Parts: sequence; C-alpha cells; structure tokens
Amino acid sequence: MQVSAKIDFANLNNTRDLGGLPAADGRRIAPGRLIRSGHLFFASERDADRLSALVDEVVDFRTDGERAEKPDPELAFVTFHHIPIFGKLTAGVTREEAADRLALDRLMEDAGATREYMCRTYENFIDGEVARTGYRRFLEILAAPREGGLLWHCTAGKDRAGFASVIVQEALGVPRSVIMADYLYTNECLAGEVASLNAMLHARASAGGEAVSEAALGYLFGAHREYLEAAYTRAEKYFGSFGGYLSEGLGVTPEMRRHLQDQYLR
Repeated sequence: MQVSAKIDFANLNNTRDLGGLPAADGRRIAPGRLIRSGHLFFASERDADRLSALVDEVVDFRTDGERAEKPDPELAFVTFHHIPIFGKLTAGVTREEAADRLALDRLMEDAGATREYMCRTYENFIDGEVARTGYRRFLEILAAPREGGLLWHCTAGKDRAGFASVIVQEALGVPRSVIMADYLYTNECLAGEVASLNAMLHARASAGGEAVSEAALGYLFGAHREYLEAAYTRAEKYFGSFGGYLSEGLGVTPEMRRHLQDQYLR
C-alpha cells in the first residue's frame, strides 16, 4: 500500500510529502505541495534551509506551552500560523512537561483505559469545538493560492497533524485504505523517538517506585487503527458520514472541494 514519502532530513524523523498518493478521478496528489511533520525544533541548519526552499507556509497545531518549550526555528520567507487544536494539555498527545507527568499518571491505569482515553481524544477531533475551529481555519489556509508547499505539524506528527492529514486526504478523494495505511506508517517513522520517550518514562517511574504498563505506553504513543476508526464512527454519528463532517463541521462546500482537488491534484 502506498504511503506518503518520508523526506530525508538530518533531525526530522516524521516529515513526509503526500505527493503521489492516489486521489480523485484517477489523479494523484502533486509532489512538494502538502507536507506533514512533527515539530521542527531540532531541525539542523541544513534542515532549516531545505524547509525554507520547500514550503511557503507552516501551520503549527501545538499548544502555547509546547511552542514555548520547543519553538519552531525561523525559516526565511516562510509564514507561520499558530492554530491550536486542543485548548489544554492532553496526556500522550500534547508534549509539555506537565503533559508528560500527566502521562505517567495515565500509565498507572490499565491498558484498556488508556486505549479508551486515546479513542475519546480522536472523537474530540470530530465533536470538540476548539478542534473543529482549528481544522476549519487550517482548511481556509489550505485553500489559499500558493506557489510552494504547505507544511503542518504538531509535536510528534501523529495525532493532531495526523488527523489533519486525514482531513486533507478525504477532501482530495484518497481511498480510505490508503489513508489508514499512511496514518499507521507514522509508527515506523517515530520508532526511534518513541523508544527514547519510553525509556525516559520508565526511568522516571522507577525513580518514584511506580510501575509502567508496556501496553499502556504503546497505546499512548502509537498510532492505532481503532483511534482513526473511532473518529470515523463519531463523524457518522454526528454528521452522517465523514463527508458530512467536512461539509457541516468544517465548512467544506462542494465548490471548495473541487477547488482543493484542482489545486493539489495532477
């Protein structure tokens, strides 16, 4: 199954070009136009130069706390947009230090509870007002004319940015099976980062005499099919379909959808 193409940066492990993915009417997403990523804080000087050449605009879905702790680098001739998807820290999703401590508390619960917690987080993408407002604004930026690429990111590039990618792909007519495969590909891209994060949390828990559930860690920091399925189910419940979520929840008119497809498909 085809997935988005990982871009070879020195210090950015989950930056991927959606170009080439199959979409509506036999067309494919144009390369270099739509790029998903994790945060850019660790970008090397060469990485930053490449980003400046690749993109015109960057959309940052992180909270104010995340941005303060790990700000994006300045990129020449690039416009930045801050569009928070959550109004508060969310364990396993936002990555402020306080959220990491909250994640440890969550790890004390059983893996099933953690799985349900993450499913509810994805449901919030559909019915949460802050999330809908943010994604609506993101689509307005997406629809604006531009010569170069648009990059969107959160911290890991898994949940908030991952769901933004789902929205983009659905609007462009990418098959659901390809969308799911691309979502799950995040696990491969983030394997090294997740291993380091797990080791840190194990060490912190051990120092406090606490136990850590490996399964709960996997649910907190991995991309899982059931998360995206929970969002699709919630969209069907509240809007009749994911297309209804796009139109009623995010304001995507048929004209806007055709415009997006003409702008980004070849």
